[in-house]
Amino acid sequence: MNVNEPGTHDAAAAALTGERADLLEALGKQRHFLRFTTRDLTDEQAGLRPTASELCVGGLIKHVTGVERGWAGFMVHGASAMPDFTAMTEDDWARRADEFRMLPGETLEGVLADYEETAGRTDELVATLPDLGISHALPKAPWYEGDERWSVRRVLMHVIAETAQHAGHADIIRESLDGAKSMG
Repeated sequence: MNVNEPGTHDAAAAALTGERADLLEALGKQRHFLRFTTRDLTDEQAGLRPTASELCVGGLIKHVTGVERGWAGFMVHGASAMPDFTAMTEDDWARRADEFRMLPGETLEGVLADYEETAGRTDELVATLPDLGISHALPKAPWYEGDERWSVRRVLMHVIAETAQHAGHADIIRESLDGAKSMG
């Protein structure tokens, strides 16, 4: 996939109007900035951690893919599509930490393809769900209060914010690698 061009799912999203189109356009822009940080990187570079952080560009793409996939499942199935974070073991947390790394045998091309596939499924959901106001109780996690519920709309805003935040992280990492920037 050429990281400088929108994904194939963007064409279907372009047929939407109103709020759904606005949400997908905002998400698409942040996805683009995240993917753009990978331009011309090798698999090895995508796994490097050139800052004080444990983060790498490829790992950030993997993490955002996992987050988007989980929240897409939540949009349809509610909290049952996500882990009970209060019951996770040390091994569960260690496996989750692997989301932030390029593991042996993983390629940047494969990570980007998985992200593109996940993005396409999310966009299809946004286009076809009958109501963005449908809400579900959040999964059990120490960072959520009580019996809080999120609508599909709120989930999408969260995914947009998460993608934007990690696109910024990826941009800093990329600049640390070779001086390339997403903007400027």
